[in-house]
Amino acid sequence: MNLVRLLEESANKFSWRKCIISENAVLSFRALNKKVNQLAYGLKENLQVQEGDKVAVLLGNCPEFIIALFAILKLKAVCIPINVFLTFNEIKYILKDSRAKLLISSSDFLEILENTIKEKQEGSEDLLYLKHIILTDKKKEEFLYWPEVIIQNGLKSFSSEINPQDLALLLYTSGTTGFPKGVMLSHGNLCSNVLSSLQALELNSRDRILLILPMFHTFTLTVCILIPIYIGARIIVIKSVKPFHRVLRSIFLNRITTIVGIPHLYDIFKNLDIPPILNVLLRVRVCISGAAPLSPHTLEAFKQKFKKFVLLEGYGLTETSPVVSINPLNGVQKPGSIGLPVPGVEVKVVREDEGEAQVDEVGELIVKGPNVMIGYYNNPEETKKTIKNGWLFTGDMAKIDDEGYIYIKGRKKEMILMHGMNVYPSEIENALKEHPKINEVAVVGKQDKSKGEIAIAFIVLKEDVHAQESEFIDYCKGRLANYKIPHLIEFRKSLPRTPTGKILKRQLKEEIS
Repeated sequence: MNLVRLLEESANKFSWRKCIISENAVLSFRALNKKVNQLAYGLKENLQVQEGDKVAVLLGNCPEFIIALFAILKLKAVCIPINVFLTFNEIKYILKDSRAKLLISSSDFLEILENTIKEKQEGSEDLLYLKHIILTDKKKEEFLYWPEVIIQNGLKSFSSEINPQDLALLLYTSGTTGFPKGVMLSHGNLCSNVLSSLQALELNSRDRILLILPMFHTFTLTVCILIPIYIGARIIVIKSVKPFHRVLRSIFLNRITTIVGIPHLYDIFKNLDIPPILNVLLRVRVCISGAAPLSPHTLEAFKQKFKKFVLLEGYGLTETSPVVSINPLNGVQKPGSIGLPVPGVEVKVVREDEGEAQVDEVGELIVKGPNVMIGYYNNPEETKKTIKNGWLFTGDMAKIDDEGYIYIKGRKKEMILMHGMNVYPSEIENALKEHPKINEVAVVGKQDKSKGEIAIAFIVLKEDVHAQESEFIDYCKGRLANYKIPHLIEFRKSLPRTPTGKILKRQLKEEIS
């Protein structure tokens, strides 16, 4: 199976059944496939997009994202979903590194797009490979317009003869060096994870899945887009979690059965004051939490409030397409655990010498299976460090109990997980180091009930310099995506160091815990 065949077979099998419901559109499976073909023909005939070309997509939650995704794949090209929270410079780096030929976006990102056009016209080498930008929702002179790109009579089905090992997605995730790494996921990677996750979650064609997480996130792509399209379920697209009353309204009106979210979403749910009569009307049967640790307190409070359905915590990462494990739907659910591996996926915990750890012994979690990425794009060194003998080293410290349940205990890497988004301290440190008042800076993460973690920057000022916390918060704006900006600044006269001069971040974390 490949992703193109996945859509085309569902378009034939489920035809007029509703596939996508959004604020502005309702599409059947057949209508979705038709629009995909029209765009694919337009990209091929009008813009000469060919097999292997990279096409970036910078869109919020909307049907056009899904249409663009499959149109790109039908041409045997590679889709690059871009994090919508990134700044212009961060997006420019991705366009440069991936050598993206085309960018599909909307007027929601007009300032970034106009900066891109301006730099390209000035001859920026970073944008050398970018040929066109398509706007989905507005006609502007300097951009191509979606309705004028598509070919209305482009209805002929494309060849679905795509090899499982062919590259489908290039997803950029932050690196410890501060530069994003392109995770290469094949058709086989993603299809295998669709089948594995489906077995674990027991979803079916009658399900109505709430899509509220950002579409660029691999968790959303697999669980909220690919799985429902494969099984003929309905996708209810929510553009934003705010205002939340619209989310609730959609859950009731669309008779949602499956909610996929991050812990912060369930923190909101557990604090809602829902009248008993409305609680009875809910059709939800399962909620899935991923992308960040779910606190036992939230899980217990959620169980007490909503006794009709379950909240399952799972675990995954971009490099594994992404689902690795989840608590069983009809088995024992253990608070604090990320559950059992999904079918077809193996996990182990290993010591520093890479020997297998014993039951309940903490070590690094490693993963093996058909869902493990091809590697990092143009980065063989990092690939070799991460994948050894077919095992992917996650950098997460974990233990496995005698029943096979996995517990994440911390991270070997210094990554900070904020609202399900990966943030590396080096990214923030590199930005702050450029400030003329700063002598030294170290960034660590601190647990936070609503955000998962927050970033705290410890700053040593230069001699005879005075500053306010707000100066550095403001300085980060525009240089970093909003979710990467430190929540707290703490001034220090010096930072703790090892005898060799390395900053003791572990000591800083202990001081704030």
